Amino acid sequence: MSVFLTPDLRPIVGGTYFPPEDTFRQTGFKTILLNVARKWNESRSKLAEVGSSNLETLRNISRIPHTSKIHDIPPLVCGNMCVQLLASEFEPKFGGFGSSYSMQSPKFPQPVNFNFLFHMYTRDPDSDFGPNCLHMCVYTLRKMSYGGIHDHVGQGFSRYATDGEWHVPHFEKMLYDQGQLMKSYADAYLATKDNFFAEIIDDIATYVLRDLRHEKGGFYSAEDADSYPTHDAGAKKEGAFYVWTAAEINSLLDTEISKDNNTKLSDIFSRHFNIKESGNVKPSQDPHGELTGKNVLMAYDDIEETAKHFNLSVEETKTHLKEACSILYKARSARPRPHLDDKIITAWNGLMITGLAFGGAAVDNKRYIECAADAAKFIEQHLFDESKNMLLHSCYRGEKNTITQMRKPIPGFLDDYAFVIRGLLDLYESSLNEKWLKFAEKLQDLQDQYFWDEEDGGYFTTTSRDPSVIVRLKEAYDGAEPSGNSVAAENLLRLADYLSRDEFKDKALHLFRAFRHLLMQRSIGVPQLTSALVRCHDDATQIYVAGKRGAKDTNDLLRVIYKRLIPGRVLILIDHDERDSVFRKNEHFDNMKCIDGRATAYVCKHTSCSLPVTSPEQLSTLLDEN
Repeated sequence: MSVFLTPDLRPIVGGTYFPPEDTFRQTGFKTILLNVARKWNESRSKLAEVGSSNLETLRNISRIPHTSKIHDIPPLVCGNMCVQLLASEFEPKFGGFGSSYSMQSPKFPQPVNFNFLFHMYTRDPDSDFGPNCLHMCVYTLRKMSYGGIHDHVGQGFSRYATDGEWHVPHFEKMLYDQGQLMKSYADAYLATKDNFFAEIIDDIATYVLRDLRHEKGGFYSAEDADSYPTHDAGAKKEGAFYVWTAAEINSLLDTEISKDNNTKLSDIFSRHFNIKESGNVKPSQDPHGELTGKNVLMAYDDIEETAKHFNLSVEETKTHLKEACSILYKARSARPRPHLDDKIITAWNGLMITGLAFGGAAVDNKRYIECAADAAKFIEQHLFDESKNMLLHSCYRGEKNTITQMRKPIPGFLDDYAFVIRGLLDLYESSLNEKWLKFAEKLQDLQDQYFWDEEDGGYFTTTSRDPSVIVRLKEAYDGAEPSGNSVAAENLLRLADYLSRDEFKDKALHLFRAFRHLLMQRSIGVPQLTSALVRCHDDATQIYVAGKRGAKDTNDLLRVIYKRLIPGRVLILIDHDERDSVFRKNEHFDNMKCIDGRATAYVCKHTSCSLPVTSPEQLSTLLDEN
């Protein structure tokens, strides 16, 4: 976001994104700079008055006193209203959400909507709207994976599509999208058991661990959209690294698939990914003519249709497409790469920890969970200032892959704390290493100390320790990323259940009251917060596994749990041999014991617990009943 200030820090005007130059849709940053400078020179005093008025408005907005009680906020009414609004804005042809979608309008992934809808589906799949909640998610996620927003050759997802078909992306790849979408595709896989979604989990992980990971475990921020078309080019072009001419495809894939079949790899690839001799990008999606004659890979049909067209099996077709992508990846690697933004942002690493931990558990890939743990260790070592007892917002890759910091490091914001705490909780559930739960508790206590509004509830975006902040604002809207308050609400509820700390749940209730007006009037703008509110209403599903850590019978029970999408899940491993377990103060600890020396599971809800079960089959049945 760009905001223009007077010398004494009064805001004149601002906006979330301005393109470098003017476009037919939007004024460019250069023009805005010139206009602001001209206005400042012509009418400085008037602009100063505008700045004073804006500052007062911001201060008023930052204080929204709550007078409601939590009972005045009906969770299911808010949740159902949010479902209805999302359904009314669902675009049925290519998926996605928006009040005025046309096929020429940009589309954004919006993982916060998926998080909410998967929650509403799993808590009551047989409700009137349950199946549609699932449909809106899996349909959109499938269409996104077919689209040009998905890098079919090099994996991962771009920031957004400039059209309504997910075809032509803004080619920038952001870490926060990869982390959130990995979680969304894991949800889709667990909800449907469709291996297609598991393949996309692996796809995202492949990209992130190969191209965005520092050797010490942290993750870089992004790769740019622009790059040089050739090594001797004088100017960068958007998408140059990713697009193809038909001639390039035909040349690189000029191989017959078998001696008995005259079909070439290029034939299968071109049909499946809509390759055109003249390029497949509409002029309306290419205002600067940078993609003329180029093709952005997009699959309009399922792979079954491509297989049928060439009289091949689905597996044969997958093999041929995989071979083709491998050839193109090698050729593409010789091109100039887009610039890597090697800033390592704490909040975004938290989102990636969640994606890797949750996705790794879903597809039973231990490496993903280990990489999530490496990122958590990186945050401990490089992004937590022990001397000041606080998180830092970011660090950088220096020479020879060293980690460097600014002369005056930026203190962590609310998002840094909330997203990392969430990642640590997900990492605990996937690894059952209590170290991460303890670190999450420590950060939550610090977050409460630095950001909590004692007067009106909720968390400020900035710490109370930063004197340079002119107005401390509170944000709850969920957009490209969830808001810090939305994530914090769920973190508080989870920590309360894990650690038996009632003050965390009390804080969550205060937070809901602070944002009552949004929950009641604009729940579609706060789907993540609405999800937390519904979770609070439903109470947690607490699953205790009593057994030896790492033992086969313990892992067999855990695998059943990881393969299910369970709303409000709290997973606790009780190994009675571990003397320093944080769960020894849990009221159920002493009662949760192994039966006949075998790992045993208990499922608790609304203060009552099931009978113990010792086999994966029994646990599977028990979870289905709950």
